[in-house]
Formats: sequence, structure tokens, C-alpha cells
Amino acid sequence: MQPEKVSQQDKKIGSFLLRGLRIGASTISIIEMLRNDWTGGISAAVAWIVFLQVERRMAPSSAVSASQEDDQS
Repeated sequence: MQPEKVSQQDKKIGSFLLRGLRIGASTISIIEMLRNDWTGGISAAVAWIVFLQVERRMAPSSAVSASQEDDQS
């Protein structure tokens, strides 16, 4: 089975949605902690960290695929 190729537009949309989730989670975390809802604030902070790690792991793979495309040209 060959891995599916993802179009450049799909990568842009995914990156945009992931950035939106990251911004939303950090905002909710700050608001919940200011309201002294520690459980909600910590949960949102953990979600923000997970989204941040996913975004960081996606960046090198896209850079590697871009360099592979350059080598094939």
C-alpha cells in the first residue's frame, strides 16, 4: 500500500485549522485560569501543548518533502 499524497492546498488548510485550534486552546486556558476554574484551564493548556507539538512535528516533514521534490526536478 502506497501512502496517499496530500495536495499543497490540503496542507495549507490543515495548517490553518491547527493554528486556529492552538489559538483557541490557549485563549480558553487563560480565561479559565483567570476565572479560577483550574480543571478547565489545565485541560485547555494540555490541549494547547499537544496542538503545538503536532504543529512542530508537521513542519520538518513538509520541509523534507519539499527538498525531495526539488531533488526530483
